[in-house]
Amino acid sequence: MENYFNYFTEIEEHFLRRRGGGLLLSTLDWALIETWKDAGIPLEAALRGIDAAFDRHNQRPPRTQKINGLAYCSQAVLAAAEDMKEATVGSAADSQPPKPGAEQGFEVETIAVFLLRNAALLQAANLPRSGGVSVQAVALDAANTLRKLAEEIESKKSASRLEDLERRLTVLEEKLFAALLAATPDEEVVTVRAEADRDLAPYRRKMAAAQIGQLQRQYIHKRLLEKYGLPRLSLFYM
Repeated sequence: MENYFNYFTEIEEHFLRRRGGGLLLSTLDWALIETWKDAGIPLEAALRGIDAAFDRHNQRPPRTQKINGLAYCSQAVLAAAEDMKEATVGSAADSQPPKPGAEQGFEVETIAVFLLRNAALLQAANLPRSGGVSVQAVALDAANTLRKLAEEIESKKSASRLEDLERRLTVLEEKLFAALLAATPDEEVVTVRAEADRDLAPYRRKMAAAQIGQLQRQYIHKRLLEKYGLPRLSLFYM
């Protein structure tokens, strides 16, 4: 995936540039970008889809309301991804996609600092314990793993297997989220889910049920991490 670890920033900047600024991405917007990333939608497809959505919108009468959320572009992004997939079937680019590497700015020292910073944040966080689930214990275990990963990277002086490292970080974050969800009172989760449903309401007709379900999960995930001041562990957030 081209510009693999600039995925979030590139999409954010492109969307705001097409809109003309004056708006920050919402929790729903960030969750949507994450679903695109998880689905393997190329950055180029996301940017093309955003352009297509804005181009269509701009052809409408001037009184038409501005695009206020990235979800408006969702169907256009999926369509662009499908078009790109069809265009590259059987090509070398399709069978051997570009992989992230050190040339994209992911130096050993930068990655190690990122891992150690997140380890410190996890260790310092004040986390809940409920129903026999200790989020603190999960966070401390993740912090220790991050430190070990940082030591390994520094000792080898190489971080060429970024995909493998990203998979390990994803597993750590999923475990942390599962513990947070289990320890959070049902009432709080219901409240956050209601907020997600409210934010999704204008776009439900433009999204498949599976995409809506994934967005709801990502939304809750992001909100719980924000509540306890926990960092995102993925290299996408460096």
